[in-house]
Amino acid sequence: MSASPARIIATGLFTPDQTISNEELVQSYNDWVDQWNAANPNEPPKEHSSAAFIEKASGIKARNVLDKQGILDINRMRPHLPKRGDDELSIMAEMGVKAAREAMEKAGLTAANIDAVICAASNMQRAYPAMAVEIQDALGIDGFGFDMNVACASAAFAIENAVGLIRNGAKRVLLINPEICSAHLNFRDRDAHFIFGDVATAMIVEANEGDPQGESWVIRDTRLKTKFSNNIRNNFGFLNHTSDELDISDPNTDKLFRQEGRKVFKDVVPMVSKMINDHLADNGLSGDDIERLWLHQANLAMNMFIAKKVLGHDPSAQEAPVVLDRYANTSSAGSIIAFHLHRDDLPTGTLGVISGFGAGYSAGSVIVERVA
Repeated sequence: MSASPARIIATGLFTPDQTISNEELVQSYNDWVDQWNAANPNEPPKEHSSAAFIEKASGIKARNVLDKQGILDINRMRPHLPKRGDDELSIMAEMGVKAAREAMEKAGLTAANIDAVICAASNMQRAYPAMAVEIQDALGIDGFGFDMNVACASAAFAIENAVGLIRNGAKRVLLINPEICSAHLNFRDRDAHFIFGDVATAMIVEANEGDPQGESWVIRDTRLKTKFSNNIRNNFGFLNHTSDELDISDPNTDKLFRQEGRKVFKDVVPMVSKMINDHLADNGLSGDDIERLWLHQANLAMNMFIAKKVLGHDPSAQEAPVVLDRYANTSSAGSIIAFHLHRDDLPTGTLGVISGFGAGYSAGSVIVERVA
């Protein structure tokens, strides 16, 4: 295999200050259920939830959010994020800038050292101007930027795009994954209200030329896969403006995140396991060569099954680190959070895989090797 054109040299993480425990979320949900059942005596009663149910179903114990009060208010049950003027930095860009500045500081870089910005996330705050261009402007980067959305696999797809830009002459590309997942979540849906949190991650990918000046992970190879499925869906979009049916207070709305969890598990585990194993085999590698898997943080059982199929044994906490217990599902950012928090202990020569997967279905696999 020819030498890799690109390497990862730094990451950044912005975590909102506000957190919601399972117990707090359940108390709010159950209070709303009691209110709804009392107001709708002729309808089948809705069931209470519990913190134990949430942790058993997902492995999630808490999540960070931008607005706790609005989510827990049973008369609102969605974050309250005040509108900002067009002359103010938008909230999604602000999150991305904070994560980016940490990554740039770690790498010892300034705006003059960055050629391009990719903003990759499951939802964008607006259609245009692109969030990436706003982040680029806020950081003072003289180059170009663009947005992309491949749901929970967006970070892996962004890495592949960064490698492509570097092959075509870019020196460094800044990747941003700002996720305000609490804004697309129906907090009146018992099977989904606990799933998501808010966060932003950043990564700097540079041309693999000369000796690295600090930490360096060579991107050995990337692989992407998509397969259409309705089992994870979000119908909220600009065409809703043309409809008379939009009511996000409706607990049965299909305009926010929804999924068929069991079907997703049954479909995604074999799809992603095969993708990673085939990817490794095509690079002359196997699970025995991999010391760490930084997987998308959606569901603990899903991650453990995938890791076992790749590694050939039940994974240890070191081999497949988990962050979803305290961050919940943060869509595209999850695998990058795991990489950000769980790599410092690994020596040079370590091989690992960063993998994101989710709605679409979409999935990406990135084989990396620590060289410095």
